[in-house]
Amino acid sequence: MNIKQYKKQIIACAIALCVGVGGGYYFFGTPAGTQQNVVTNQTKQTKPLTEARNTYVVQAAKKSGPAVVGITTQVFQKDIFNRTIYAGEGVGSGVLIDNEGHIVTNNHVVSGASNGEVTVSLSDGTTVKGTVMGTDEQSDLAVVKIDPPKNIQPVAIGDSDSLQVGEPAIAIGNPLGLEFKGSVTSGVISALARTIDDQGQRFPLIQTDAAINPGNSGGALLNADGELIGIEGMGFAIPINSAKSIIDSIIKNGKVIRPYLGVWAVDRQTAARNNVSYEGDGLLIVQLDPTGPMAKAGIVEGDTIAQIDGKDVTTLMELKEKIDAKSPGDTILVSYTHNGKMKSTQVTLGQSSSN
Repeated sequence: MNIKQYKKQIIACAIALCVGVGGGYYFFGTPAGTQQNVVTNQTKQTKPLTEARNTYVVQAAKKSGPAVVGITTQVFQKDIFNRTIYAGEGVGSGVLIDNEGHIVTNNHVVSGASNGEVTVSLSDGTTVKGTVMGTDEQSDLAVVKIDPPKNIQPVAIGDSDSLQVGEPAIAIGNPLGLEFKGSVTSGVISALARTIDDQGQRFPLIQTDAAINPGNSGGALLNADGELIGIEGMGFAIPINSAKSIIDSIIKNGKVIRPYLGVWAVDRQTAARNNVSYEGDGLLIVQLDPTGPMAKAGIVEGDTIAQIDGKDVTTLMELKEKIDAKSPGDTILVSYTHNGKMKSTQVTLGQSSSN
């Protein structure tokens, strides 16, 4: 298979994102207003916990549990006559991150929200209206805004870059709907920097064995100190350090503004699976935006990206991370192979946005 034949096959997956945290969104067809009442009264503690019972999980749940909310989205579909009909409700989770009422959740939890409105169920059992401020399909993140309640208790933000494999992990969310809101499960950090979709994944993910079920999407993954280290999905979580800039951009701009390279490329392993070979260990360019930054710099299809700013690039994840660390308008040094010869050129990054 030559590069032209391969190009059409690879483009769809090269530009799509499948973060791999989907599936944690619970959909049910019960009409609005007929959902069972949620039991909110917890068993009252009449006797102080012993030291053995007052574990880090108990403490983390008390500290950060109130920051985890339920998000209900009314879902509409088209019937065979192209009429918009009510199809039911979807339920996911979210996490209050500040005193202004900003909630971070997954894009797939709120992407179908009618008129950008959702219903937010707080930990005390009250429900309020929420407005979707913005979404980002590439990272599967979104931000919802509510009027901050008087007793608001946002989560403490942790440092996902400091995580160690094997350390405790605690998941809080709403598995299987709001009847089980605020459910707590625990486990460990199973692995870090997981890649499950070479072509579309935006950044490495956190893997945990803490039980996570449909409905947990958008919930909190905590460390033993009760700090937010990730946004939940099915078995994987989006590291909070990677999510911060995306969340901040949505809050500030209503969308995510990213630097743009204008290139679609594959690594050696992906190319080999499709019977395409090339020299070097970099990334093979299979398509260029003809008006994009790379094309303007004189780079062409079939060239191989070897380095960005003097650092080797061998995977798409490495390329994305290096570019995402820049801003639109920044200039980078791209070293590449053209017709067997190594060249270098300055490339000024363009701009793209999530909507």
